[in-house]
Amino acid sequence: MLQLSFNKMHHRKTATSRTLAEMREGEEAILEQLDLPEDMSRRLMEMGFLPGHVIAAGRSAPGGCPQVFRVDGSEVALRKETARHLKIRHAK
Repeated sequence: MLQLSFNKMHHRKTATSRTLAEMREGEEAILEQLDLPEDMSRRLMEMGFLPGHVIAAGRSAPGGCPQVFRVDGSEVALRKETARHLKIRHAK
């Protein structure tokens, strides 16, 4: 069973936590948590952003926003503000 977080955008960060916004092009990571309101989390999960899935960082637009991520066979562009709320861990 997967546990999801639908928190109202709190900004707690530990020394080891990383987010999609911190990924570099070509890097892969495993999504751990969506720390967004329920409606936004649900929409992202419908696009394949599910805890436990591998996410690969693609190119970003000039200036770094939005950035493309590959997930579940699709490419999805996310704003950095949104990507900051998706917690990841290093892919093994």
